[in-house]
Amino acid sequence: MRIKIYQVLCLVILAVIFGGLFICCKSTAKTYKTRMNFDAEKYLGEWYEIARFDFKFEKNMSHVKANYSMNPNGTIRVENSGFDYIENKMKTKIGKAKFKGANDVGELKVSFFGPFYSGYNIIALDPEYKYSLVAGDSHDLLWILSRTPTIPDDVMQNYLDIARNAGFDVENLVWTKQD
Repeated sequence: MRIKIYQVLCLVILAVIFGGLFICCKSTAKTYKTRMNFDAEKYLGEWYEIARFDFKFEKNMSHVKANYSMNPNGTIRVENSGFDYIENKMKTKIGKAKFKGANDVGELKVSFFGPFYSGYNIIALDPEYKYSLVAGDSHDLLWILSRTPTIPDDVMQNYLDIARNAGFDVENLVWTKQD
């Protein structure tokens, strides 16, 4: 009898643990397509953040830029910098990005903290690689990037429409001060 109770108790505990992991770790179904025929070499270099969904690592930041360069091992070096206007100082974070699959698909994962990665999915990119719309793996992360501190109104409107049609609440974008 004790063995049966123990077995049932173990099954209940395992069900609670795995159920909790499923709820905490499940990803939102993607409602967008990522960029095919992606050329990482053309994407490398400096990008200005035009807008973002705010999150704790960029909170209170202006003049945010990202610089991407190739590491010798084939990963991409990610250097994010910005001015924290509350602490009145520049901040920089160094990370790395890897392709999730094929190197010609704009689906990457980025890490700034060891083995923990976040999605970096390029869902819009102009042919000259001047403007980019990037989403995380859920609808909580979104960025509009440009090679220059500003973006033309027609490109911005197009990217807002793409994001909106993909289910992103663009009203929550924070517009990054670059001047």
